[in-house]
Amino acid sequence: MMSDSPAARFAGVPGAVVDDAGLQHLGSPLVEQRRLSAGAAIAPLGDRAVLAVPGEDRLSWLDSLSSQALTRLAPGESTELLILDPQGHVEHAASVIDDGETTWLIADRADAAGLYDWLRKMRFRLRVDPRVADDVAVFGGTAAALEAIAPASPAGVPLVWRDPWPRVTPGGHAYAPVEPHPGAERDWAEAIVTREEEQRIADAAARGEQELAGIAAAEALRVAAWRPRWMTDVDERALPHELDWLRTAVHLDKGCYRGQETVAKVHNLGHPPRRLVALQLDGSGSVLPERGAAIRRGEDEVGVVTSVALHHEEGPIALGVVRRTTPVDAALTVDTSDGPIAAAQEVVVPPDAGATADVPRITRLSRRASAQ
Repeated sequence: MMSDSPAARFAGVPGAVVDDAGLQHLGSPLVEQRRLSAGAAIAPLGDRAVLAVPGEDRLSWLDSLSSQALTRLAPGESTELLILDPQGHVEHAASVIDDGETTWLIADRADAAGLYDWLRKMRFRLRVDPRVADDVAVFGGTAAALEAIAPASPAGVPLVWRDPWPRVTPGGHAYAPVEPHPGAERDWAEAIVTREEEQRIADAAARGEQELAGIAAAEALRVAAWRPRWMTDVDERALPHELDWLRTAVHLDKGCYRGQETVAKVHNLGHPPRRLVALQLDGSGSVLPERGAAIRRGEDEVGVVTSVALHHEEGPIALGVVRRTTPVDAALTVDTSDGPIAAAQEVVVPPDAGATADVPRITRLSRRASAQ
């Protein structure tokens, strides 16, 4: 029997801890991380929502509105997009897959309503009809693990989005100087399923026939891979450059869209004012900072924590944004409820990110000289 609340569908799974966002964990988050990473479990992602955009003009329309080149997106191909404000700040983000008839957008649930409203306002007279697809759910895991469930395929194309991160996609650019990238071995995909399939999976898990992991496990693997996310790492000032999001979400050579001028200027001529860092946290006190906690150099606040996790191999870790001018070898601390803890900085976006254009220097003529 199908439960009324999507989150409540997993309450019958042994050990399940469920809140409004969905299944958080099943009592052993570190074990769940290992199983999820190994492809032995899948995660119901109740903190995601899906928008469907049917219509003949859908790809060219989304292309004109977003940071990504979408006009030639093939059915079944995975990518992601950002919606920027006129100053280039990130307003919305979504994973994208098209099935030949409809473009499907997977967004953070907290962002979905705003993204939907904005898309509806931008239709004009084009042949597009965005809708909230509340008749589907999202599961995450390795591509192989998701083969054990039945993704929706209303047009004959399975709706399985494969995360391109951290590969540099066409038109993208990487800032992180580390090779191999910590996310290089992360195998992550997200499947859109019907509510009936979601209930079948929940029932199988309750009987012990399907292994699940919680949202907390998926988040820890994301943080370890330095993968940015709208819900946690974006604020009203965020530029895609600051989060190394040019890798997968921005096509630098596509046509005009809102915010493009700032994207080009910062990338070619300037530097982003802040930069993403990965933090290895002192775990001796068994306390984790909250999202939004201050990152300090001495007494000076130089940034904020955006994502926090306890990883099954790396221990307590976090992502944060700091001022561009913060030295890469600076000794940092992070505020917690028990006082400051040490935070070893790993460079995700270096201070010299941007300014990639080779612009010739022209000797400036004084006004007096030019008048003679």
